[in-house]
Amino acid sequence: MAAYIPPPGYTRIRTVSSFAELVAAPFAEGVNALCWPRSLPGDFGGIVAQLGDGEGVVPLDETRLNALALNGAGRTARDFLLADLSLLRAHGLAPELNCIHRYARDDEDATVPTDVHSFHVDSAPIEAATWLCTYHGPASEGCRNEDALRRIDIPATRAALLREHGGADDAGFREFLREQHYDLHYAPLPHARPFSFGLGHLWRIAVDWPGSAVPPCIHRAPPAVPGQPSRLLLIS
Repeated sequence: MAAYIPPPGYTRIRTVSSFAELVAAPFAEGVNALCWPRSLPGDFGGIVAQLGDGEGVVPLDETRLNALALNGAGRTARDFLLADLSLLRAHGLAPELNCIHRYARDDEDATVPTDVHSFHVDSAPIEAATWLCTYHGPASEGCRNEDALRRIDIPATRAALLREHGGADDAGFREFLREQHYDLHYAPLPHARPFSFGLGHLWRIAVDWPGSAVPPCIHRAPPAVPGQPSRLLLIS
């Protein structure tokens, strides 16, 4: 098993030793991120190379994966991708595997950016969790809940949003914040140190749903850097 050591002082991550434990372990006592550490052999970069250059997000299914002309290490990597898709589907999930060359970005002047490069939490109307694994390229990142503040709770940001909304800070304004998903996005505090989810590790992280026993896990796609390799990401 590949070692995964939570950042110093970070008590919201718990590591497990199997998929069964990843499924069964509860979010409790403040823990909102569960990690099954894995060291996956194979050439995942070879799979990305076979897909060629691109500008957006390329979905991959079994048909497309099986059509790739791969060497032995590439076939080993493909077998792990297919196995993970099958494993999550057998658990009743609907995983998506994507090769991500570039995400769509919000306007740089947006008061609250809501693209995936912004620290955010996922939400659901019923009990749910987000599953994810980065196989190649820059890995997803997390931020301690104690080290971030909802952007709508920053006075200057809230004032700017009020001006955009053109109304009072009332129920209508709060509904506007929810509709635009502004309430799900966070700004790291100056002392915050985001941490990497790493490569090959399968994660189950808490989302914001009514009745959740723990706060949702704050995370983001890694910052876009020119020339960085494309990402291979599984998410459900």
